[in-house]
Amino acid sequence: MVKTHLQLNKSSAPGLALALVIGIALLLASCSRSRPPAIDTSNFSRVTDEAGRTISLPHPVTKFVSLAPNLTEIVFALNAGDGLVGRTTYCNYPAAAQRVETVGDTLKPSIERILALKPQVVFVSTASQLEAFTSQLEAHQIAVYVTDSHDLEGVFRSMRRIAELLGKQAEAEALLHQLDARVKAVEEKVAARPPVRVFYQVSDEPLYTIGRDAFITDLLKRAGGISVTADVPGAWPKFSAESALAARPEAIILPTGGSMGNANSNIAAALKRSPAALHGRIYKINDDHLSRPGPRSVDGLEELARALHPEVFEN
Repeated sequence: MVKTHLQLNKSSAPGLALALVIGIALLLASCSRSRPPAIDTSNFSRVTDEAGRTISLPHPVTKFVSLAPNLTEIVFALNAGDGLVGRTTYCNYPAAAQRVETVGDTLKPSIERILALKPQVVFVSTASQLEAFTSQLEAHQIAVYVTDSHDLEGVFRSMRRIAELLGKQAEAEALLHQLDARVKAVEEKVAARPPVRVFYQVSDEPLYTIGRDAFITDLLKRAGGISVTADVPGAWPKFSAESALAARPEAIILPTGGSMGNANSNIAAALKRSPAALHGRIYKINDDHLSRPGPRSVDGLEELARALHPEVFEN
């Protein structure tokens, strides 16, 4: 009986071995189908974004998503709009941007929509946008590139870096040459004028303003003003009515009329007794020119300078 048992095992061994080989082959095939397709990384390079993160990107990038209006404006100003496959609902300028598919708003974009578009990179404007979705995107081999500008020089630096990623260096240099000339013209006109003390009202109730980390603080300085909250920590701090009145601003800037519509079109109640209000120095300026660190920031600079120092722009 033992002999017969051994003979049966020997005779069945080839069949079992064949079944095992086939099973392993099927398992490997199944696993390979479940993995994302391999990406040819031979033309990729390592770059560092403005948050200090090192990421891998193809050169040039030809398919991307923007999660901030200022970045969308930069892309189109560089004549790279053809590569933009997704944008936020706030990315409304230029008109061509409105024909690009939306992926939700700036703070809560749809990860599913972004993944469906298969971009090579997603551009975001601050590191605060990262935490919720970066790991999900990178798991699908989609890089996230962060810009973070705190002054006008930083805005121009971001434009140049984005241009390098998109292969638009020549377009960037031409654009930045024009913008820089306009900035210098403003600075030369206001250089001899005493700076005007300015309160920049982001919203009236609750009262928010700009702090030392906001690029608009730098914009005001270049326009011949000085923010009364320039030393307040942060970019967009909440401010008390008492402190606003105690600052005694000589002018008040209301960013309104752009994407905000009629919002923020009235000064806060406490500021109605300020020198600025008593002398009628309340200026409404298109908020899109002031709150979006991009090419139109220079428009905002010119508008601020004309409001604060109209006498040097009369001719």
